[in-house]
Amino acid sequence: MLQPFDELPSEFQNKAVKKYYDILKTKKRSIIMKRIVDLIISLLLIIILLIPIIILALLIKLTSRGPVLFKQVRVTTYNRQFKIYKFRTMVCDADKMGSHVTSLGDPRITRIGGFLRKFRLDELPQLFNVLKGDMSIVGTRPEVPEYVARYSDAMYATLLMPAGITSLASIKFKNEDRMLEASTNIDEDYVKIILPKKMHYNLLYLKNFSLRNDIYLMLKTVKEVAFH
Repeated sequence: MLQPFDELPSEFQNKAVKKYYDILKTKKRSIIMKRIVDLIISLLLIIILLIPIIILALLIKLTSRGPVLFKQVRVTTYNRQFKIYKFRTMVCDADKMGSHVTSLGDPRITRIGGFLRKFRLDELPQLFNVLKGDMSIVGTRPEVPEYVARYSDAMYATLLMPAGITSLASIKFKNEDRMLEASTNIDEDYVKIILPKKMHYNLLYLKNFSLRNDIYLMLKTVKEVAFH
């Protein structure tokens, strides 16, 4: 449920966020239904994919040193921090060896990690984030606090809803690593060039939010992954 606007964190108290808040305020029933759909789909997928999840976990453990899961602090609804779960696709302590985002051919990515990323299988553990309520199936991909601290006023509107596993922006920028391949400062180029473009689609999602649109984006994600 949406909190009263005057009770939102101070960084949300601006006209740009209010514009999107007023749109979402008219869709309270859809927001409630979105959470119910998230619970049903995430629980069903965990049950259906339990054996593949276990197999992938074993492959990661057997082929590289380190934990099976990668946990990182990200930001979700109302600027609240949480730990996102992913299958580890990089070498141990990769986040201390370079940028928070990756470019094509990043040497930190393990052999099986490249396969997991190609088909977005590394995102499967986020189904548990959805069950916990930290994330939704569809919504703005959660960023690290360092990037959120550089949001414009309007960008904070994307935090009126839970972070998502997939989104229109993540589909449009599925080859983000290629865009950053020639970058000499990946963090800066991501924040100044890539992030604003992704946020255009994230804000468009809020403007047109509906359960029908969520289902469309879920199906489109499956199609994009299957025909990568």
